[in-house]
Amino acid sequence: MTGILARSQKTNQITDEMSLVDHRFDTQINRRPTRTVMVGRVPIGSEHPVVVQSMINEDTLDIDKAVISIRSLSDAGCEIVRLTTPSIAHAKAVGEIRRRLREQKCYVPLVADVHHNGIKIALEALNHVDKIRINPGLFIFDKADSNRDGFSAEEYQAIGERIRLSFEPLVQSLKEKNKALRIGVNHGSLAERMLFIHGDTPKGMVESAMEFIRICHRLDFHNIVVSMKASRTAIMLAAYRLMAQTMDNEGFRYPLHLGVTEAGDGDYGRIKSTAGIAPLLCDGLGDTIRVSLTEAPENEIPVGYSILQSLGLRKTMVEYVACPSCGRTLFNLEEVLHKVRAATAHLTGLDIAVMGCIVNGPGEMADADYGYVGKTPGVISLYRGREEICKVPETEGVDALISLIKEDGRWIDPV
Repeated sequence: MTGILARSQKTNQITDEMSLVDHRFDTQINRRPTRTVMVGRVPIGSEHPVVVQSMINEDTLDIDKAVISIRSLSDAGCEIVRLTTPSIAHAKAVGEIRRRLREQKCYVPLVADVHHNGIKIALEALNHVDKIRINPGLFIFDKADSNRDGFSAEEYQAIGERIRLSFEPLVQSLKEKNKALRIGVNHGSLAERMLFIHGDTPKGMVESAMEFIRICHRLDFHNIVVSMKASRTAIMLAAYRLMAQTMDNEGFRYPLHLGVTEAGDGDYGRIKSTAGIAPLLCDGLGDTIRVSLTEAPENEIPVGYSILQSLGLRKTMVEYVACPSCGRTLFNLEEVLHKVRAATAHLTGLDIAVMGCIVNGPGEMADADYGYVGKTPGVISLYRGREEICKVPETEGVDALISLIKEDGRWIDPV
């Protein structure tokens, strides 16, 4: 009897502990609190959905092609578009690009990408864009004296002063025009003096950004987004985490733009980008993302949204829940999933499950809005949430699913 009582007490203890764990477990990602930075009409920050952006690969001087490319990205769902502005002529061309886009009722925010000694270019581009992106490693392009190995403390400080004097007019202009700034560090283009002090490391990347952030802070300018891009995923992850920690320690709640630069193409490029972006989002880091593929820019957008949807951060398409199939599967699951997807992919905000059998189906798809489950050979069951609604012949399954969605008022006709 004593043993039974002891086991009972142990069972109650385990049950209590499990209840405590379940109660505390939160499936929502807790995002790092960041201030809101407006880029045109688009807000970036922790109080808003994570923004998906990209960059055209057309020469900005080719105004016709640039306009077409930006429109194409916007139509694909891109929320912010970046253009390269390597010269004053390129910066001025953005003005005409913007004018034509507005004529076509395209209001996607534009970002000018400015690199080597680009203060004059940035000031011109600022007349036509919503955000300027600078690369701290190239903003003042100073190298060490070729006769010596590295920088003296005096040289280091002198370059810092030249950076301040060159950068402050841009910050003042950004502040006056209420525009945004991205301080975009690239692992592959750190300034030589940062390499000399910190090495080719995440620490060097962070210090490179912090130098510019502190200048902005002294001038009371805070419309800042920060990125720490690298082509090596492990370096990128370490740099973003250190950047967030460093900013938080100094009271800077600036949003982070996430991306693995030069990720490549095809499956590997998508996997590599996801491997870098998704863990940071799970950590609560990141307010805007770009998937950098060596493909047409439009191909980046669905990957970005898929990453966000898979983590529950955006709901921009149908979420399909489907088992991998096994010997219990009562129909050609891959074929049926394709049919269901073809019929419903234009909808948004729904979770639809396609499950091969009744054994695991209802339990594993419990969170889905609708379920298509193999009941018996040739027969499927349709579910609304956890409730079985009807059984129909397999040949009528997809049409019956559409009818059920229509009955609930959640159907829209495809365009």
